[in-house]
Amino acid sequence: MHKLVINGIHKHFKSFTLHIKDFFSSNDNTIHKARNEIKIIVYDNVSLVVKSFKRPNIINKIAYTFFRESKARKSYYNSLRLEDFAPTPISYIEFFENFLLKESYFISEDFEYDFTIREPLLDPDFEGATEIFQAFARFTLSLHNSNIFHKDYSPGNILIKREEDSYIFKIVDVNRMSFEPMSLKARAKAFSKLWASDAILLTIANEYAKHFDCDEKFVSNILYYSNKNKRIKNFKKRLKARVLHD
Repeated sequence: MHKLVINGIHKHFKSFTLHIKDFFSSNDNTIHKARNEIKIIVYDNVSLVVKSFKRPNIINKIAYTFFRESKARKSYYNSLRLEDFAPTPISYIEFFENFLLKESYFISEDFEYDFTIREPLLDPDFEGATEIFQAFARFTLSLHNSNIFHKDYSPGNILIKREEDSYIFKIVDVNRMSFEPMSLKARAKAFSKLWASDAILLTIANEYAKHFDCDEKFVSNILYYSNKNKRIKNFKKRLKARVLHD
């Protein structure tokens, strides 16, 4: 038993989606593997990104079947709403066993990016870093002005492609999103998961503020929430290390 939803302009991928478990298991091109696994699979001369979500435990099986949308479903419909901000969604499919969700997959077009925002954040000699950060600030402002808030706006989820003298940005891992007008506080907190230095954040914040009606406090709040997140994460790391040591 399964449930399949496919983007109307990509109906020719229906057979691929129906047999995704076979395609996925026989493919070795894994680009990410943690809780979920992501592979790039070429089908009909088209490069596709396939995300296999971790099989839920019994409690989550019940929750995702009767009370909550699956992560695959959220990824698909959020991508449709994101339009040009994310890779084009192809389809998603859910497989059921004894009427409960067993596993699910989300399929999208492969955006052939050159790097993520992580590389210029970590490399002080990265070519064109200042221009990248300024372009990233304007991209983020476009997201926010479109009432889009990515709840995991972290470096690995921000893809960048160079195109002549400009940059194209796409966001991925989009199952955790909200779509509503963003307050000044929410806008400032949106950068906190980048783990960027204060100097880089100032470049980003000042460019954002240049195109957005806000005061100097907004820029300082971006730094404040970033450093607050770092303190919390570092405290948790120290606490975990202490527990393991003891």
